[in-house]
Amino acid sequence: MAAKSSGKAYKYSRREGTDLGLKTKGMKNFDAKRRRGRPGQHGAKVPRLSNYGVQFREKQKVKRIYGLTERQFRNCYDKAVRQKGATGTVLLQILESRLDNVVYRAGFGATRPEARQLVSHGAVLINGKRVDIASCLVESGSVVSIAEKAKIQKRVDSALLYFQEKSGIDWIETDIQAKSATFKRLPQRDELPAEFNEQLIVELYSK
Repeated sequence: MAAKSSGKAYKYSRREGTDLGLKTKGMKNFDAKRRRGRPGQHGAKVPRLSNYGVQFREKQKVKRIYGLTERQFRNCYDKAVRQKGATGTVLLQILESRLDNVVYRAGFGATRPEARQLVSHGAVLINGKRVDIASCLVESGSVVSIAEKAKIQKRVDSALLYFQEKSGIDWIETDIQAKSATFKRLPQRDELPAEFNEQLIVELYSK
């Protein structure tokens, strides 16, 4: 499950050495270099990891950023294996095309946990049809929008204000006034975070 409190958000981010984007507030002073290590009184010293440890930590980082359980993440990996292309890149594309992530990327949720909640509460439509399954994969060309009754929610307006402060992305086009977005295409690898080393995840699951 995704982190539900600022404490967990900070703890997970510290453990992985990067801001996982679980909260919009309270993480502004997070310093990945200063705060890397296990949470708690014994976490100051960063242990030297084995190859397995490095692979495992990369998987945990990506899994937590997208807010998936172990089973959900493994299912995404298994889907990636069955598709053509580099498995690691396909895995990231699958994660990016999940409905909860598209809602977040479109700016309707300030964080992925908030976007996931919008989906589960029935506030999101795909091509005019209500979908409340966060793991639903959005196809290229689909229009994701906020349901009419949910358009007045202050959290959606707040998220869109926050969205306008961030750099846009090329594979999703958001109409802020209409509160709808078009998922134009799958993102290319160079458009996704450079900090991800998906090959480590492939190596981990290939053992």
